[in-house]
Amino acid sequence: MSHAHPKPETQPTPFEGEAPQGETGSESAMLHPPDYGEASYVGHGRLQGKIAMITGGDSGIGRAVALAFAREGADVAIAYHEHKDDADETVRLVKSAGQRAFLTKGDIGNNAECARIVAEVADHFGRIDILVNNAAFQDKSVERFEDIDAERILKTFQVNVVAMFNIVRSALPHFRDNGAIINVSSIQAYDPSPGILDYAATKGAIVTLTKGLAQELIKRGIRVNSVAPGPVWTPLITASFPPDKIKSFGVDNPTGRAAQPYELAPAFVFLASDESSYVNGEILGVTGGRLLG
Repeated sequence: MSHAHPKPETQPTPFEGEAPQGETGSESAMLHPPDYGEASYVGHGRLQGKIAMITGGDSGIGRAVALAFAREGADVAIAYHEHKDDADETVRLVKSAGQRAFLTKGDIGNNAECARIVAEVADHFGRIDILVNNAAFQDKSVERFEDIDAERILKTFQVNVVAMFNIVRSALPHFRDNGAIINVSSIQAYDPSPGILDYAATKGAIVTLTKGLAQELIKRGIRVNSVAPGPVWTPLITASFPPDKIKSFGVDNPTGRAAQPYELAPAFVFLASDESSYVNGEILGVTGGRLLG
C-alpha cells in the first residue's frame, strides 16, 4: 500500500472538520483517524520471543508501536487510561499478528497504580524485555503563560515524568539481560511551544532522565534510549488545540505535514531490537526535518 502524501499546496488544511475533544482524546471518535500501519507494516522477526510493555498503548503512537512489535514477533502488554474501545482495537491488532496481548487499565498519575500495572504485566507474562514509556498528558494550549497554573503543572509532571520514574523502578526486577527501555520525548524539548510549556518542560526532563538512566542501566544489560517525535497526528492533538490549529496541524513543518503514527514505529523497533545493540542514551529524532538542539 502506498503512503505517498499530497504536497502541502494541495492539502493546506489536511484535518479540516476535525472537532476538538475532551481532556484525553479518543481515536475512535476522530473524523480523520491516524494511520497506524495496519495495511502496510511488514515485520521481519526482529523481536521474536520478546515481551513488550507499552504505556498509552491504546491509540496514536502507542498503537502503531504495539502493532509493529507484534508483527516483529513480540507479545505485547498494553496499559491504558480510559478509552477501552481504543485499547480493544490495539488488542485486536496484536492478536491478528499471531501474538499474545494483555490489557491493563490504570492511571499512571497515581504512584501506586504504576506499581500495580507493572506487577500485572509481569505476573501475566513472567518478565519484561522491552518497556516503552509512551503515555503522556498534554492540556489545552493557552494564550498566556499565566494561564498555566500550579495545579496543571503538577499534573503534567506527575503523569509525564514522575510516573516514568515509578514505572521504570517497578519494572527493573522483571528485566533480564539484553533489555530495552524506550522513553518518548519530543521536539518540544528542543523547540518548545509557549502554549503548552508545561508539557514541553516535561519532555526536556525526559531527555535528561533518558541520558542519566542509560549510564546506570547499561551495567545491568538494559539499554535506555528515547524517540523524539515531531508533529504527529494522534488523539492528543484533538484534546489540546482549537479547531484552527487542528485543521492545519503540521503544515508549518519542513515536510509540510504532520507525521502519521506508522512513520514513528520503525524507530521504536530499531531501538528495541538487537540491531541497536551499541546504541544507548540516545535521542532519536523523528521530526520531519525539525532539528534537535
